[in-house]
Amino acid sequence: MSTFSDVAGFLSTETGLAVVSTVRTDGTVLSSVVNCGPIDHPVTRELCVAFVSVGSAARLSHVRRGSAVTVTVRRGWRWVSVAGPVDLVGPEDLLDGVGAEGLRVLLRDVFHAAGGVHDDLVEYDRAMADEGRVVVLVRPDRILGNT
Repeated sequence: MSTFSDVAGFLSTETGLAVVSTVRTDGTVLSSVVNCGPIDHPVTRELCVAFVSVGSAARLSHVRRGSAVTVTVRRGWRWVSVAGPVDLVGPEDLLDGVGAEGLRVLLRDVFHAAGGVHDDLVEYDRAMADEGRVVVLVRPDRILGNT
């Protein structure tokens, strides 16, 4: 049985590359490759898989209308998937207790959790704001894999 420790271990390599899947309105699946990292939820403090998405991404509209989300990480012949409810934290999706400054810090935290490195974090902050970036927090209700 796979655990969140397995998920975190997989995400600690290859800059957290994972496949995120959501469901379109017609029932088909949209999958894309993103960089994910393990992080504590900014409000509940529970462990989550997090990634940052551009504000105009189709996956965000899927999540906003209630789409399920699955994050799958593969390393060689081993894999692990996380599925569960999602919280969005962005310019239009602020959670109670997470204001604009909290979003700025959270964007950095997720970036670093996914293995990101940036020489100019002020520039990073500006780009994230200009692009309306949103943090996606997947709370693991189900963890499956062959770890």
